[in-house]
Amino acid sequence: MGYVRTGVLMAAMTALVMGLGLLLGGQGGLIIALVLAGGMNLYALWNSDKAVLRQQGARPVDAAEAPGLVGLVRDLAGRAGVPMPKVYVIDTAQPNAFATGRNPDNAAVAVTAGLMRSLTRDELAGVIAHELAHIRNRDTLLMTVTATFAGAISMLANFALFFGGRRDNPLGLIGTLAMMILAPLAAALVQMAISRTREYEADRVGAEICGQPLALASALERIAGGAARIDNMAAERNPATAHMFIINPLHAHAHDRLFATHPATENRVAALRAMAAEMGQAPAGVAPGPWG
Repeated sequence: MGYVRTGVLMAAMTALVMGLGLLLGGQGGLIIALVLAGGMNLYALWNSDKAVLRQQGARPVDAAEAPGLVGLVRDLAGRAGVPMPKVYVIDTAQPNAFATGRNPDNAAVAVTAGLMRSLTRDELAGVIAHELAHIRNRDTLLMTVTATFAGAISMLANFALFFGGRRDNPLGLIGTLAMMILAPLAAALVQMAISRTREYEADRVGAEICGQPLALASALERIAGGAARIDNMAAERNPATAHMFIINPLHAHAHDRLFATHPATENRVAALRAMAAEMGQAPAGVAPGPWG
């Protein structure tokens, strides 16, 4: 199902790119856009994960540099039944994390330095388990493809808006302006719909992997608080990647609004607490990291 969803998404994004190409250059623009979309599809499939890691300034770490972190990822990957992913650290004070990769055999988990400083080991395990759930569910390809296309569509729409597009296109001037506005909006809505659904599922599966729903719930609250206070400049420069993070790195959202890239943190926490209650678990306080 992961590849089916990805195929549908890529077809929809390709159509948006082609529509913008038509507005910019007529039939010739449409053909160029089709060729570009095909290239973007291939790029998104094979290189978008690397591009996202570069955009966020993520650097790879190994067991010699970060034994605690790498060991924790290895242990949880075994529990999740997925291959050991590559491990990256992002040097930002904001606590956050994301996973990327076209399949479980080519996956990576990236955590911020702020995440390792602000969480307990159990909370960090919950976050990593959440990201491994994305990998196991094959969400990561969908996430990286969406980020790549959303960024490209926004760029093309801005380009079309700046140069005005073709005045003689069948949509007319008003239709042209509407398309320039609605194309990136449609791409953003796809991101939001995918993100909000997959986050609840990754919370549930991640809690099963680590066995501690309350630790993941506590981690989400800490991360949301940190994201609201601390800027993540790499994410601010690349807002199309915001939906990939466990908590929106741009700003925390208080409610399940239509244009929120993530579900409300309190709703996710409530679901995890209900899950813990079903498992007969009670909360316990522990001091936070850091973890290497």
